[in-house]
Amino acid sequence: MQSIGFIGAGTVGSALALGLSEKGYPISGIASRTRLSAEKLCRKIPSAKFCNSPQAVVDTADIVFITTPDDTIAEICRSLHWHSNQYVIHCSGAYSLELLQTAQGFGAYTGVLHPLQSFSLQADPVKNLEGITYALEGDDQTLPLLKDMVKVLGGEWIVLKPSDKVAYHVAAVLASNYLVTLIKMATGLWQSFGIPEDKAVKALMPLVRGTLSNIEKAGATNALSGPIARGDCGTVSKHLAALENIAPELIPAYKELGRQTVKIALEKEKPNITGIEKLSRILAN
Repeated sequence: MQSIGFIGAGTVGSALALGLSEKGYPISGIASRTRLSAEKLCRKIPSAKFCNSPQAVVDTADIVFITTPDDTIAEICRSLHWHSNQYVIHCSGAYSLELLQTAQGFGAYTGVLHPLQSFSLQADPVKNLEGITYALEGDDQTLPLLKDMVKVLGGEWIVLKPSDKVAYHVAAVLASNYLVTLIKMATGLWQSFGIPEDKAVKALMPLVRGTLSNIEKAGATNALSGPIARGDCGTVSKHLAALENIAPELIPAYKELGRQTVKIALEKEKPNITGIEKLSRILAN
C-alpha cells in the first residue's frame, strides 16, 4: 500500500492521519509548523516519523496531504520539490486544484479531499470521520484513490467542479459556523434576564437537538415551526419591540433571518398566506 505523509498536524490533518492509519494505511512522515503537534501525532501512529521539514515528508511519501490553513497551501506547495507520479492532496473546502499547480508542473497528480465535519474539541476525531460526506476533486488518476480512501473511512463522497467549491463552502459555514453564532446570540439574550451562558446553553441544547432531528427526519421545510411558520404577526412584532430595548444590534439579523424564513414558510403545506404576507411587510420595514 502506498505511504502517506502529512504537512500540517492540526485538527483535520491529525484526524485524517489517525483515521487512515487505523484503517491500515502506512503513515510515513509528519511535519508541522509547530514541532510539538507533529511529534505528538507521531507518538500516536507507530509507523510515522517526525520530519523536520515539509520537504522531508515529500521525499518519503507516495501520497502527501497538505493540511495547513487555506491561506498557506499554495505557498507551501510552491516551496517544495515534488516528484513525478506522486499524489498531492489538499483539504480546503473553499479552494480548488489551482493551489497545487506547482506540484502539477513536477508531474505530480493532484486532488482535494474535504471532510464535511467540525473537528474542533472533538474527543474522538477518528470516529467523527465515519458516516460523513467528503467533497472530492481531482484528475483521473487521483479521484479513484480518494474514493477508495473515503470508502475505507466509512464515508460518502461527492465530486465537485472548481466552480462549485465556494458555494459548497458557504453552505458549510452557514450550517456550522453560523449556527454557533446564532446560539451565541440566543444565549446573550438569556443573560438579559439573568441566566449565565453555560446554563443558557444547557437549556437550549435539547431544543437545538430536537430541531436537528426533525430536519434529518423530515427535511428543512417540514421541520420549520414557530411564529413565522404560523403567520403569527403579533409575536414577531413583540420580538422586534423587545429587541429594540434589549439588543437593538440584533434587529438587522433577526429581520433578515425572518425574511429568509418567510420563504420556507410559504413552501409548507397549507401556509397561512395572509399572515405570512403581513409578516413580510413587518420584516421589510
